[in-house]
Formats: sequence, structure tokens, C-alpha cells
Amino acid sequence: MTDLTDLGIADIRNGVAAGTFTAVEVAEAFNAAVAAAQPALNAFIVTTPDAALDAARRVDAARAAGQALGKMAGVPIGMKDLFATKGVQTTAASKILAGFTPEYESTVSQNLWNAGAGMLGKLNLDQFAMGSSNETSAFGNVISPWRRPNDTAPLAPGGSSGGSSAAIAARLCPAATGTDTGGSIRQPAAFTGIAGIKPTYGRCSRWGVVAFASSLDQAGPMARSVQDCAIMLEAMAGFDPKDSTSLDLPVPEWEAGLNPSMAGKRVGIPREYRLDGMDPDVAKSWDDGIAWLKDAGAEIVEVSLPHTKYALPTYYIIAPAEASSNLARYDGVRYGLRDLPDGAGLQDMYAATRAAGFGPEVKRRIMIGTYVLSAGFYDAYYTQAQKVRALIARDFELAFQHCDVILAPTAPTAAFALGEKSDDPLAMYLNDVFSVPASLAGLPAMSVPAGLDRQGLPLGLQVIGQAFDEQGVLNAGLALEQRAGFTAKPAKWW
Repeated sequence: MTDLTDLGIADIRNGVAAGTFTAVEVAEAFNAAVAAAQPALNAFIVTTPDAALDAARRVDAARAAGQALGKMAGVPIGMKDLFATKGVQTTAASKILAGFTPEYESTVSQNLWNAGAGMLGKLNLDQFAMGSSNETSAFGNVISPWRRPNDTAPLAPGGSSGGSSAAIAARLCPAATGTDTGGSIRQPAAFTGIAGIKPTYGRCSRWGVVAFASSLDQAGPMARSVQDCAIMLEAMAGFDPKDSTSLDLPVPEWEAGLNPSMAGKRVGIPREYRLDGMDPDVAKSWDDGIAWLKDAGAEIVEVSLPHTKYALPTYYIIAPAEASSNLARYDGVRYGLRDLPDGAGLQDMYAATRAAGFGPEVKRRIMIGTYVLSAGFYDAYYTQAQKVRALIARDFELAFQHCDVILAPTAPTAAFALGEKSDDPLAMYLNDVFSVPASLAGLPAMSVPAGLDRQGLPLGLQVIGQAFDEQGVLNAGLALEQRAGFTAKPAKWW
């Protein structure tokens, strides 16, 4: 029989429903894979094998009783450790939340449990989702399962959802939740050869998700195929009255609507994304993607997104500003870490707790955010950034008058080695150059594996769609997936 850990969401769901194998057998196989790989990859902060088995037993019992099964029945997943999980530690990969155990469940995770999924554990990430390499976690780096040929240097799995991407690529789970603020689903998906979609802002509830930048944060699925992403997104999405930014719209049947034909569709190629000195492998994969979508029946048109060059500086004003506000709640008073030196007053406790609990990247972004919001600089930085954000969104609106979806690279390079960019924040921030614009505009965007570069490392292609058109994004992604024929997986070294 096929190794159960090689199966994705659709195959597991269908196999459990057909009685080909039980949900418990699936959970046991993935629990064993997690236990074997965790010491080497550090993809999980907490493992929950009993929770995965309990959910599997409920699914098997429901099937035996002839009850209807949910969209994710029998599928054990990884949960990024930004999502509050009742009775299971939730830390955002930060010391300041070490030991915090919520008494409530995030809406997204509850939706997944209601659909029949089980939890293998809480996945590692960049601290408070701030990072592009998974090197800022207080619980240690996640190691990508991919390696360069004849090179044992550990590679970055991308960030911030690096634990999710590494676990899926290594076959420790068939799928996982991610969050995307400026590319944190798409960039790690590209680095590890998997698929991931950031839906339209508001599709998935933010209630119970530890906040980074509230006007940008959006949950989404990560899996090994476009179909699996469509299935999981259906289970995750939906209106939530507890989230004031939640879209009060019905959840489409994205899986049923999958269609790889691009006949009658126009695909926009943004001229501003052709950067000087672009990695030749990335440029070639982009050209391959254009040819594949043309082969699928699409008309290729050039579009302009003239304010693209301002997207990164705009993002790195708005996101830290919102982070400085959101992270003010971590003060050592109500929950999490408390550092109280002898004889300290309240302000001393605040300072000591935050100094001990926040990592360097989080402190850097809080300071940037506080600065741009301060008197005398608010109008010069934050107000101007919001104006540019509106212009970036307007660029997309104008571009979509000429096309249905936009095709671009996901990241400017393949995965880099851990430590290569950690001492250069600006070089690290440039990893988000292709992903940030869609986030600022709140648009759905997906990364699909496009092939391998000359070093044998995965590259991703990004499809950006109009607001609420996840179906169009998924369909274009499926057309790319079928033509790329990506079947590569990392050679097992762990």
C-alpha cells in the first residue's frame, strides 16, 4: 500500500470515506513521522499525538455509524502556533507567551475541527510572524528538509510559516494552516515546493489569531496541491461575527469549481516585476509559467503596476506601526511572561518583561512602528504610507480592467542558507518584494511549485487575483500545476 504520509488531503479524505484505510491508521502514520523528524527539523513547538488520534477515532466512529463526514474527515494537520487552541500552549514562537494556554479556540481552527480534521501539533514560526526565514523563533530555527546537492548547509524553509512549509514538504503532515501578512504563506511555499494561498482579506476569521498587523494578517491553507488548498480553504473560511473585518459572504465550493482551462481568460504580466539583475532561474520559471498558461488557452497581456517600487517601504511602515500597537498588550500583567526585579515598579516590570520576552526582530519592528506613529512623524511616514497603499490598490484595480489574473514570481530567489541574511535586515526584507503588493491591496494570491533551479531547489510561481476571486486564482494555479508536473520531494536525510 502507498505510504500514508505521501497522501494529500483529497486522497486521505476519500480513502477514509471508502474504507481503504482508517483515520486512526493515518493519524498513527503521521504521528510517527513527526516524532522521527522533530529532532532534526524542529518544525513543531508542541506535538499533540493524542489530539490527532482522538479526532481520528471520532471520524472512524462516525463512518461506522453511517453518518455524513466533513470536508476534512480523517485528515491530521499542523496548526501554526499563532492560532489559539483550547487547552494547548499557544506562543507565537515568543518567550513572552511561553506557557500561555488559551481557554478558547480560534474560529479557523474550530472550523477545521468541525470539518473532521485533527491536530498533530503546533508549528514553529518566526516570532509573532515577523520574519522571512524562520530564524527569529524563540524556540530555535526550523530547518528546511531540502538541501543543496553535496552540501549539508541547513536551508531556510521561508517565513513566517516556515514550520508549516517544512512539515508539509517533509511529509510530516498533509497540510497546515499558515498566516500571510506580507507573503508568509506564499514565500515559504515557494521555498519548499508546496502550494499555499492567501485568500481575500476577510475570507478567514482573524478571531483567536495572535495579531501582527491587523489590516494585513490573513489565514490560509498550505498543502501539496491546488486541490488540497481548495478543500482546506473551504473548511477554514466563513463569516465570523466575532471579527469585525470578516466578509459576510457565502463560502464558494472552490473544489467543485476547479477547472484548469484558461480559455477566454487574460493573464497580466506586470512589467515592473522584471527587476534589474533578476535571478536567471526565477526569470526562466516565470517565462515557463507564461508559456504554460498560454498553452492552457489564456491570452497574455502586459500590465503596469507603477507604484510597485514603493510597496516594500510602504509595508515596512504600516506593518510595524500596527505591530507596535498590537504588541503593547504584552506587559507581564495579565498573561504570559512576567519579569519583576526586586523593588521594581510597574514601568520597570513592563520594561524588564518586554526586554526578556521579545526577540531582536520584534523589538526592531516595535521601535520602527512607534517611531512612525510618534508626534511629528505620523504625517510624514504613516499617513503618507497609507496614501501610497491606496495607490497600490488602485494600480491593481486598473490592471484588472485588462486581465483576469496576474502572474509573477513568488520570491526573488530559491531558499538561502540559514544565517546568510540574518545580519542584514534589509536583504531579508527584500524577500517579500513580489508578495507584499497583493497583501497591501488585500487580494487573493497563491504560490504553486514551478520546478527546480540549477541547484535543485524549488521555485514558485505566484497567481494574483481580483478581490473575492479565489476560484480564478485556484484555476490558474491548477493550470500551472498540471503543466509544471512538479513531483520532486526532498531526499530524506533526517
